[in-house]
Amino acid sequence: MKIFKLTIILLFTSISLFSQREYKNEIFKQGIDNIDEFIEFLSYPNDANFESDIYELIDWTENKFKSLDFKVNRLETKTIPLLLASKHISDDYKTVLIYMHLDGQPVDPKKWNQENPFIPVYKIKDNESFIDYDSNKIADIDYKTIEDKDIRIFARASSDAKGPVMMLIQALKFMNSNNINQKLNLKLVMDFEEEKGSPSLPEAVKKHSSILKSDALLIFDGPQHVSDLPTLNFGNRGISSITLKTYGPIVPQHSGHFGNYAPNPVFRMSDILSSMKDENGVVKIKGYYDGITISDQVKKYLDNVPDDEESMIDKMQFKKPESVGNSYQEAIQYPSLNVRGIKAGWVEDEVRTIVPSECIAEIDVRLVIESDGYRLHDLIKNHIKNLGYIVLDHEPSKAERMKYDKIVKFNSTVSYPAFRTDIDSDLGKWLSKALTNTFGVEPVLRRTSGGSVPISPFVNVLNIPAVGVPTVNKDNNQHSPNENIKLINYIKGIESFVGILSSEFK
Repeated sequence: MKIFKLTIILLFTSISLFSQREYKNEIFKQGIDNIDEFIEFLSYPNDANFESDIYELIDWTENKFKSLDFKVNRLETKTIPLLLASKHISDDYKTVLIYMHLDGQPVDPKKWNQENPFIPVYKIKDNESFIDYDSNKIADIDYKTIEDKDIRIFARASSDAKGPVMMLIQALKFMNSNNINQKLNLKLVMDFEEEKGSPSLPEAVKKHSSILKSDALLIFDGPQHVSDLPTLNFGNRGISSITLKTYGPIVPQHSGHFGNYAPNPVFRMSDILSSMKDENGVVKIKGYYDGITISDQVKKYLDNVPDDEESMIDKMQFKKPESVGNSYQEAIQYPSLNVRGIKAGWVEDEVRTIVPSECIAEIDVRLVIESDGYRLHDLIKNHIKNLGYIVLDHEPSKAERMKYDKIVKFNSTVSYPAFRTDIDSDLGKWLSKALTNTFGVEPVLRRTSGGSVPISPFVNVLNIPAVGVPTVNKDNNQHSPNENIKLINYIKGIESFVGILSSEFK
């Protein structure tokens, strides 16, 4: 009898494994056979600074989800509308809201290694560089080939974030054609201004909170852990920005005639910036890290993330990291203070022998849930005042320039705060189980991702938990020239979304 039972168990196990292999291969076929749909999608320019392009993209997206039997509405805002695509399956299922964005960063075509960032090309890694790959070969490749070879699609927004949108589209099409039940009611909210800080999103969420009401929020955006294991992000840092400007002579002056005489605004700015951090990168402004503690349980979660920090440092080519936290994962549990750009005078081929008239520093401050962006900005402003500077919110008049020796113009914006969901929440357990069942390995669970997405309005207004499901490759050059997505990540992303959508959230 025991032998009979064991035989039955083994038989059903072998059938299950066989089904999983077929399932995987059929999803692969779905992704590759419809790859031209992705190429078409990537061909739509999506810089939100050009509204006519964005409206063409909105039309395409609206028609695509209508073809998948979604009810699609445009949620009008003061700027560009959001799209809401909804599909109600059953009152017995929970409703999940999914956030995606379809706009991309501006492009400088001269810095791309292809004709046009919106004419996608296939490339394959050859030693340390990428070379063109014949697109006609794509139709004949198999799963193992794209797993073994580093075949990628290069195009703006291929990873950030049209890739996840197309993964979802292909997952839905696959489930429809294979009669796989969708065990969630879905509301897809699509943002076309995320790269501009989603200026109209908070107000839109408040205005449309009744139709956005859901049980949980998923964010289909961002890169997986560098190990390429399935990944879940249980939080994201918020983001805010500060622009500082220091002043010298009213117009640039000849450095021979007036060097040693006219004050140089670059040195003034250097004095301010260097006073904010010590040589190990730790912010010296009193109270900046207040409220943040790393408990033993939190440290356990952080240590479980399989980072290879030696490899990270080697790839970025610096000797040692800054000392905010004892590891990479610990570092991103704290608010950052980053100088993202400085401008003064002219450099390189345009260099001139002048004393500059002004120096501008652009700063971004990444926020965690324990830190308030407005409070941190006030701490920074008061720190500058304590250095002896008069802080203004406008360009100084002649009277002000003649009255004060050290002047700083200070302008700041808090775009959105951070969010974080408990790893042991029902939402976290459901997603972890769905991805484990799909891939046969447990996902990497990240307490916080270093990047920012505009999710806090949903979390705070709708009072729902949120988790990010990143799918693209870590080395995708997002926000930079030569953005790309690995084909293996594209296919596995479709697998991820099929696994999640076919798994009931209880």
